[in-house]
Amino acid sequence: MQIAYNTSTLYLEDMPLDIGYASEKVSLKNHKDETFTIGGQNGFTQLIFSTPFINDVLLAQLEEIDTLLGLNALQGITKALVVANVQHTDPQMEGWLFGIDTDEEFGDFYGMRIAQGELVRELAKGLFIVSKDGALFYNEILNDLNESFSLEKALPKIAAAMNCYTGKGCH
Repeated sequence: MQIAYNTSTLYLEDMPLDIGYASEKVSLKNHKDETFTIGGQNGFTQLIFSTPFINDVLLAQLEEIDTLLGLNALQGITKALVVANVQHTDPQMEGWLFGIDTDEEFGDFYGMRIAQGELVRELAKGLFIVSKDGALFYNEILNDLNESFSLEKALPKIAAAMNCYTGKGCH
């Protein structure tokens, strides 16, 4: 996949995980070097944002998603911000997990690692919505790293992901 960044063209090492596939449970480290997992089936809807850099625009979008979730009474969601390495600083947002992909599991399983250029080995800018049963319900991989996520598209997908799995099987 081709991604633009300023005047550069970057490529991902692999194809990103596609909608409908089972998400992988991956281990990440937080800023205190404690391990936690995201992805896979855990009984909660999960929002996973990956990014090659944390800036004011991204932080404003994460705050906006919190506001939208609250206004729409969408609770019980695991929210995570994932970066590639310890060079990134935890923005310490309430209710958000901050994960460092130290073992490169997220980059491998979700196909988000940048292959070359000035951001080599960083993660591309993406949003993954994982339903309660662990399936990838929605993704948005930005073709331009300077763009913002389309939260107006994501919000209905979050609501749908929360309601699609009842835990009672298919009958």
